[in-house]
Amino acid sequence: MSDVQLKRLTKAYGGSVAVNAVDLHIRQGEFFSLLGPSGCGKTTTLRMIAGFVRPSGGQILVGGEDITALPPEKRGIGIVFQNYAIFPHMSVAENIAFGLMLRKQPRETIRRKVADALRQVGLTGYDERFQRQLSGGEQQRVALARVLVTEPRILLLDEPLSALDKSLREDMKYWIKDLQRSLGITTVYVTHDQDEALTMSDRIGVMNRSVVVQVGTPQEIYESPQDLFVTTFIGHSNVFDVTLKRRTGEGVVVDLAGTELPSAGGRDLPDGAAAKLVVRPENVLLFGPGEAADVPIRLPATVLGETYQGAIVRYRLDVGGQTLVAERQNQSRLARFPVGGMVTVGWDPDRGKTLHA
Repeated sequence: MSDVQLKRLTKAYGGSVAVNAVDLHIRQGEFFSLLGPSGCGKTTTLRMIAGFVRPSGGQILVGGEDITALPPEKRGIGIVFQNYAIFPHMSVAENIAFGLMLRKQPRETIRRKVADALRQVGLTGYDERFQRQLSGGEQQRVALARVLVTEPRILLLDEPLSALDKSLREDMKYWIKDLQRSLGITTVYVTHDQDEALTMSDRIGVMNRSVVVQVGTPQEIYESPQDLFVTTFIGHSNVFDVTLKRRTGEGVVVDLAGTELPSAGGRDLPDGAAAKLVVRPENVLLFGPGEAADVPIRLPATVLGETYQGAIVRYRLDVGGQTLVAERQNQSRLARFPVGGMVTVGWDPDRGKTLHA
């Protein structure tokens, strides 16, 4: 297995830049996701690694070898597409054997490798079935087996779960991650689904408008976003308009509707700057009348609405003229708050982060 390095990788179509000077190091054996909205450049980046799109500039290195100018078949890379691309006139075994036959491998070697690949993806006994006899998840496994049987150095996955229903998608993302971990193959996974990226990845590169804006572990991306785009794209966030008052030893103090609040982040902003204070809904605590609010930050709020979501109850609240969303576990021992009622909201200072406006 090999690592992947992208050095100032760029792709332009006329005057439009699809990928702009991307620098990435994807480690050997890592499950790395490129995550971003449609049109951000993630699929173009993947297709440049595969060799289907010629870069306008920069380099692609696999295991230290510069493969930028190599054709796809010379790169030792396997790719699974969004639509699986299974040949309907071939059986499962013939689909999986196709790449080996092109490489003119001996018949007995092909038979053995196909059997091994079917066992890897949990489809032993499916040799003679055809596409019409397979579920969506089974088709995906065939597509993976067809790639894995060629023993690629790198595995590329282009939104492979998008065609599946929600329940099957949940099952398959754990199955793919377990398979990748057992094989130890370096994997680059493209998706616009944040839940997939957070669940499956060792690290994530978030892309926006043709550039990679942040790279980190799922926890780093979710809990320590570096800018407002990452904050709002990954998960749900409360974003308050605030004014930075002053820096402190560990963070800053901001003004929210006349109340000074301590916050993490924001130390590169000047005093008096307009900023955004970000707090995740799950970090907002709710206290009813008469309850002791045992957190450093406490603000009065009015309940604007309640949404029941099974495992959680989501509250929409007014705090100083700005709307805040709080999530509470649905437990029988916790009180429910009526619409129009007054509550106290609070959070720990390190659970709020100040960012550039």
